[in-house]
Amino acid sequence: MAGRLIDTDPELAYEHAQAAVRRAGRVDVAREAAGLTAYRTGRYAEALRELRTVRRLNGSSEHLPIMADCERGLGRPERALALASSDEAATLDDVGRTELAIVVSGARVDLGELDAALAALDQVPAVGTQGELGARVLQARASVLEVAGRTEEAAELLAGIDASLLAAALGDQDDDVVVYDLTEELDDLEDAEVDADEPDVDESDADDADGSAEDAEDSAEADGADEDDVADEADESDGVDAADEADDVDAVPSAGERAAEGER
Repeated sequence: MAGRLIDTDPELAYEHAQAAVRRAGRVDVAREAAGLTAYRTGRYAEALRELRTVRRLNGSSEHLPIMADCERGLGRPERALALASSDEAATLDDVGRTELAIVVSGARVDLGELDAALAALDQVPAVGTQGELGARVLQARASVLEVAGRTEEAAELLAGIDASLLAAALGDQDDDVVVYDLTEELDDLEDAEVDADEPDVDESDADDADGSAEDAEDSAEADGADEDDVADEADESDGVDAADEADDVDAVPSAGERAAEGER
C-alpha cells in the first residue's frame, strides 16, 4: 500500500509504512518503506535512522544518496560529504553514483563552495548525461549557476533540455508508480511462519487432533507476541547509531526551499 501512495499521498503512505513496521520490525522491506516515506514527508532524522537499520539488515548501501540528502536536510552538509567519500559510496552503481553527485553538489552549495558544486556534477557517469537522470543533473547545474548569479547561463542551459524531461526532473509530471503491496508480502511471510510451526496431526486420533489444533492456536498467538518483541528489538538496535543521531531534529528547511535547490 505504501508503494501505491508514496507519489500521490506521501503522508498516508508514511502511516501505512509505520503500520507495517509494527507488524514486522525486522523485515527489511518494511523498514525500507518506513525510511523512504519518512524522507518523502520531510522527516529526515527518522528516515536516516530507518535507512541505517535497512543497511544493517540486508547489507545494502543502495540508499546512501538518500541518507546523504537527509544529512543535508538536517543542516549537516559536512556529514553528507563524509558519506559521499566513504568506502560504501564506491559500491554504488552508475545511477547511484549520479544521484550521490547531485547531493554532493547541493552540499557544496550549502557550504558556499560553488566551484566545487559545479565540479561535482562534472564527474557523473555516462548514465548521468542522458534521459531523465541527465536532465536532473543539468537542472542541478543550473541551480548552482543561479546561486552564483550566472542566471543567463542557467537559463540557456535549461532551454536546451527537452521540455518533457525537464518537467520530469522538476517533478511537474506524474511518473509511473511501481505498485509494491507490502501488506500482501507480510501476510505471506506470516502464513509461512505459521505453517512451519504447525505440528503434524494424526487423523486416526481425534483427541490428538484437538490437542494439536489448540497448540497451533497457541503458537499463532505466540508468533504475534514475538513479532511485537522483534519490532521493539529492531528499534532498540538503532541505539548503535545514537551518537550520530543525538542532534537529529525534525525541524528542517521548508519544502519550498528544498524544491528550489532541485538536487535530491
